Amino acid sequence: MNAQVNAPVEAPVSAGVSAQVSDKTMTADAAVSRLADGMTLGIGGWGSRRKPMALVRALLRSGISDLTVVSCGGPDVGMLAAAGRIRRLVAPFVTLDSIPLEPHYRAARERGTLELTEIDEAMFLWGLRAAANRLPFLPLRAGLGSDVMRVNPGLRTVTSPYDDGETFVAVPALRLDAALVHVNRADRRGNGQYLGPDPYFDDLFCEAADAAYVSCERVVETAELTKAAAPQTLLVKRHTVTGVVEAPNGAHFTSCAPDYARDEAAQREYATTPWTEFATRFLAEAPLGGRT
Repeated sequence: MNAQVNAPVEAPVSAGVSAQVSDKTMTADAAVSRLADGMTLGIGGWGSRRKPMALVRALLRSGISDLTVVSCGGPDVGMLAAAGRIRRLVAPFVTLDSIPLEPHYRAARERGTLELTEIDEAMFLWGLRAAANRLPFLPLRAGLGSDVMRVNPGLRTVTSPYDDGETFVAVPALRLDAALVHVNRADRRGNGQYLGPDPYFDDLFCEAADAAYVSCERVVETAELTKAAAPQTLLVKRHTVTGVVEAPNGAHFTSCAPDYARDEAAQREYATTPWTEFATRFLAEAPLGGRT
């Protein structure tokens, strides 16, 4: 998302200083153990694409609850909503892509078990950018004259201080206590690489959060990240990352292009099975990518 992306540089290790200090690898359970009830949690990916499902599974196995979840929602939101872990959701949509409306999220909304702050995609993006840049808000035209202002009465407008005098929506920063994202490759220092067609907002989730945990299909040496891919694929910067979790197949059943497509059969099973029945199997299975 940034205009300029630089390749990661290996930091020299001073004499007497262990290289372990820059090794951020940990298990999914260790990452989740650093979260707490009541946090504002950002979850990367988009709909049913490159969701950090290994981390979501670990979160579901924990007792953490009362969360404010910020997400371009997919099964991450559906599962956490069905399990009663979400107090408030901030999202532009919740979908399984090939199944337009996420059924477990829909059921939770119909039961009234969570609060919803629904904003459009541009507002969502600008809110993350404001938080990433440590700004209280950013001005945006999107939303003016639409029902998004009516259903979000807390939104404010600002007037340009320049001669144009234009009115904008003042989109508040979506500041996060923690973020969970999934990428194709990462090194031990926290540089994260996407190899698919879309970065989504994963870099902004990490930049907007006080702590960010990145799962990946494979942990590689830093130099390997740019051997067969352009530096622009280095989406997530190590200074924004707290922990790295190696989780092969860690986005399943969502897609993680080009490593694998969405598992449509598994997604249909999830969508058509009562949550308690699905959760019994899902949480009892071996953790995605081996041990958590």
